[in-house]
Amino acid sequence: MEKEKDSESQVKRLFERFNTQIADPAYIDVDFLVSLVDVVRPKHVNLYYQADIQFLLAYFEASPEELQSFQLYLKRILVAKDFDQLISDTGIISYADFFYELKKRITERYLPFQPPKSTLQYLLNQVFYKSSDAEWIAMIPQDQVDKLFCLCGFQTIYDDETGFGMIEILYGLELLVQRITGRAMETDVNKMVPEFQNFDSPFIAIMREFTELNDRLLQSNVKFIPSNDLSYKQILVLHRQCEAYIETAFDNSHRFGISIKVNQSLLRMRQQLERIREILYFLVIDHSDEKKQKTIKLGVTLLGYNSGKSNIRKLVGQSTQLLAYEITHHTAQTGEHYITSSEREYWKMFRSACGGGLIVGVMCIFKLLLGKVHTSEFGHAFLYSLNYAIGFTLIYLFGATLATKQPAMTASALVNAIEQGASGAGNNRHRYWMFAELFGRLFRSQFIAFVGNVVMAFPMSLFLVWLIQQLSHVNIASAQWSHLVNDLNPVKTPLVFHASIAGVFLFLSGIIAGSISNRDKHNSVYYRIQEHPMLKKVFGQRQTNKIALFYEKKWAGIVSNVWFGIFMGTTAPVGLFLGLNLDIRHITFASGNLALGLFGNGMELPAEIWFRGILGIGLIGFFNFMVSFSLSLILAFRSRNLSSGELIKMGRAVWIYFKINPKLFFFPPRKS
Repeated sequence: MEKEKDSESQVKRLFERFNTQIADPAYIDVDFLVSLVDVVRPKHVNLYYQADIQFLLAYFEASPEELQSFQLYLKRILVAKDFDQLISDTGIISYADFFYELKKRITERYLPFQPPKSTLQYLLNQVFYKSSDAEWIAMIPQDQVDKLFCLCGFQTIYDDETGFGMIEILYGLELLVQRITGRAMETDVNKMVPEFQNFDSPFIAIMREFTELNDRLLQSNVKFIPSNDLSYKQILVLHRQCEAYIETAFDNSHRFGISIKVNQSLLRMRQQLERIREILYFLVIDHSDEKKQKTIKLGVTLLGYNSGKSNIRKLVGQSTQLLAYEITHHTAQTGEHYITSSEREYWKMFRSACGGGLIVGVMCIFKLLLGKVHTSEFGHAFLYSLNYAIGFTLIYLFGATLATKQPAMTASALVNAIEQGASGAGNNRHRYWMFAELFGRLFRSQFIAFVGNVVMAFPMSLFLVWLIQQLSHVNIASAQWSHLVNDLNPVKTPLVFHASIAGVFLFLSGIIAGSISNRDKHNSVYYRIQEHPMLKKVFGQRQTNKIALFYEKKWAGIVSNVWFGIFMGTTAPVGLFLGLNLDIRHITFASGNLALGLFGNGMELPAEIWFRGILGIGLIGFFNFMVSFSLSLILAFRSRNLSSGELIKMGRAVWIYFKINPKLFFFPPRKS
């Protein structure tokens, strides 16, 4: 009650201050309206808040002279205010370029675009300048809104003799229909929906139908139609066909891939279709008592469009979800190969990981030698990156396994499994249990891959450094043995942080693989290589097919591994350049470095260093796994629009499964 009295007194003082101006027929500034809304606007808006403007209504009822001046003031500032762009443009993605649109919205967030003063959007920008304004206005009780509408002396857009409001609606709709039709005819969009190529485009049909309706309404004295109007019904049917067109294009992204440009074009078309459906509602009047309610709703709707026009979170969310799905769809398919089921597959993974450990052992030696090269930090970054990139690519091409590459791939496969379970006939408990079993298989696959990498990288590094000493009579690790073993000390070095950085790079390499695969699919690269006239002439059709198949199966993985090598090789030099303690720690390389440190100190290490080294290797492996797996899991959840509640249920199921069958997280089930 005290709050209402205080707000009413603020309104009274406001009218006293502006009384002379608003009574002046020439006064059209919005300062008074801005100040009035500032008084009415609540300080905090939340989900359970209900705005109350009873104090304002009470003041108007008790002050007829001020109310009359206010009515005339509102008519002056609202007269002939264009709002067609609020319908056709505001809140809709402007360009097919995602990054341009993102930059535009960030700029407008802090330096808002100001349209001409002759537009309604200018008025909304000045008066309702907070992004939360649409929320609290929507929370005002309907009876108070109706009363305010009457007290302000507003006329419905349907009863306006000039028909200005309805003409603006029709013009805004016409712009939307023409734009969406033009966009739907673009080649990049058309190729996504071959199912529609032998049929008349629903977009052209809806444009023709709306043009006919638009002409009829503009020539009529009545600017609205009943819900049983045949043209209106036909437009609704065609609108549903246009929506089906868009959804089919999105669904076909599995077959054809999708680029950011096409994704943005389809999102823009979807938003325009949603806007057309929302605004068509205001053309239909069946009963005269609908006029006031629809006029009020139109005002609230336009305010909502304007308040959300710079929503960055919504833009990023809508723009990245499908692309994330396509990327994780590739990694899910790849990740299935990293999850073992039987005892035979388990030991096959061990042998594959041993192969990866052998190559990493060689890479450890090369990195140690490259560190002795006298060059700049850029030179070391280049050499280290080359060493890593060649090594990781060889591991990939030889079919060997680098343990920490698994999580970035397998997380998507796990989420894919639970998503398929959600769409199946089984109950929730059953599909979560299936997920727990799949996670157990993943964990033991990762465990044996770690073991294979570590147990082979250690002796391989030790053998090679011994061999070099036998050939050259130089212990190449003697000068750096202390540094090599101390880097594994989890107490005195930021080992966890550096292992987490490597986990981020593992995650990014998985994203790159999925992105490259999606891009090549969308651009039909495999088919273009297969049918390349010069390649067929030089190599023949059979060999060209092999080249195309190799590209399709291996290229994304090669690029991913090259970039992973660049990330790993440049981190430390970049950290030195920036003055930051940046570096990477990878479990397999840590094992090889421990071997080099052992040999560098004459095959003797104190028990304390052994303990810290083994503990450090374990922590490195854990954080390599957890960071890359967690990031991949978050992306997979985001791409499939799953809630965080699903993650909690999945974690609970995994924990129960672990308590029942702990051995299955480390060893495969024995054959019965």
